[in-house]
Amino acid sequence: MCGIVGLFLKDQSLAPQLGAMLTDMLITMTDRGPDSAGIAIYGGSETGRAKLTVQSHSPDADFETLAADLSEALQDQVLIHRTDTHAVLDLASEKLAAARENLVAHHDSVRVMSEGESLEIYKEVGLPKDVAERFDLSGMSGTHGIGHTRMATESAVTTMGAHPFNTGLDQCLVHNGSLSNHNSLRRKLRREGVHIQTENDTEVGAAYLTWKMREGASLGEALESSLDDLDGFFTFVVGTKDGFGVVRDPIACKPAVMAETDQYVAFGSEYRALVNLPGIEEARVWEPEPATVYFWSHNDAPTSQDKAA
Repeated sequence: MCGIVGLFLKDQSLAPQLGAMLTDMLITMTDRGPDSAGIAIYGGSETGRAKLTVQSHSPDADFETLAADLSEALQDQVLIHRTDTHAVLDLASEKLAAARENLVAHHDSVRVMSEGESLEIYKEVGLPKDVAERFDLSGMSGTHGIGHTRMATESAVTTMGAHPFNTGLDQCLVHNGSLSNHNSLRRKLRREGVHIQTENDTEVGAAYLTWKMREGASLGEALESSLDDLDGFFTFVVGTKDGFGVVRDPIACKPAVMAETDQYVAFGSEYRALVNLPGIEEARVWEPEPATVYFWSHNDAPTSQDKAA
């Protein structure tokens, strides 16, 4: 089943309310996914700085000296901001790859949730309401974000199996559906050097888009290619540093609805996820077409509309 939500703010005066609005949408989708939940928030960052969001099942022990250890190893200052089982490591952008390598080599109980300049991902096992409270998601601000409530069908209920999945800088994905060719594609992508941490088919979808964009495709082009290269049924909502995109497979058997006003663009697996958004009564509401790519970016003009492939 699973529930997906997404919110892209055109009106940045709403930025302080992004977390609260997205959290309300997420909790509304609880009965579509009560096993685990996650949210990706895009916010500002200082020039030349990057973020590594990490998770640990023993955060008191793992996070106590983590920033100091990384600062010493990288010969540069690393700051840490902890929230429950997650922490955001703030470091110089050019040290990002080295920091991740150090975590793998010396801190194997610390797992990377996301990396980039503006992206932070928080996800855990449990009801969406409980996950949101643990991380105070409603208090977060940002420019856009996506979320997911999971009903596990193809793998165990674990933190790493929860969505969103991050496989490239500031890029993440949530998914409702099932991919049938994910095992062969996972092997191919790993040979291409794309980092994949789990056996979840959704992470393969995220990694596929990362690989296509690494090869020079835009997000829109990568989403279009997915319609030919990914077998199965899927609704993808993808976040990037500047915006978010939506695509459904040609059959489009999974439910989806979108709404757009002068202030925002919103996505939900069901309309009830959108009913508390401001001005929803006046919004343009529609069901995204099958095999059609929609994308909004903060680099576009303020009146940007959906772009159908």
